[in-house]
Amino acid sequence: MAKKSEKIVFAGTGRRKKSIARVRLTEGNGTITVNGAPLDEYFGTEILKVIVKQPLTATNTVSKYDVICKVQGGGYTGQAGAIRHGIARALVEANAEFRPVLKSNGFLTRDPRMKERKKYGLKKARKAPQFSKR
Repeated sequence: MAKKSEKIVFAGTGRRKKSIARVRLTEGNGTITVNGAPLDEYFGTEILKVIVKQPLTATNTVSKYDVICKVQGGGYTGQAGAIRHGIARALVEANAEFRPVLKSNGFLTRDPRMKERKKYGLKKARKAPQFSKR
């Protein structure tokens, strides 16, 4: 029985805000699939599509790898940032020479900004109830 030729898969996990993206890179022709849908269908605005493709354009590998990612949590902007982070990590795993380029563009750095928790006595994280002297 002949073995199937297995594709080499590079994985990366990206996070931003509440979003978590599990990204898999395989050698291919440059198709990007997000949660089973093509990139153009999943993200409506052009800016989010550009954000997702940034690590691939920085390393000139747009048409070299297929990207399959599953992303959950957060909103569209956070999900796009998480996918970008995951793609950058997977590219470093694929080729360590990409690391300086991706690092200098800030794609490997986890964005630490999160939603601040609500505090007791306040209406939101920092919004206080209206003050009245009497």
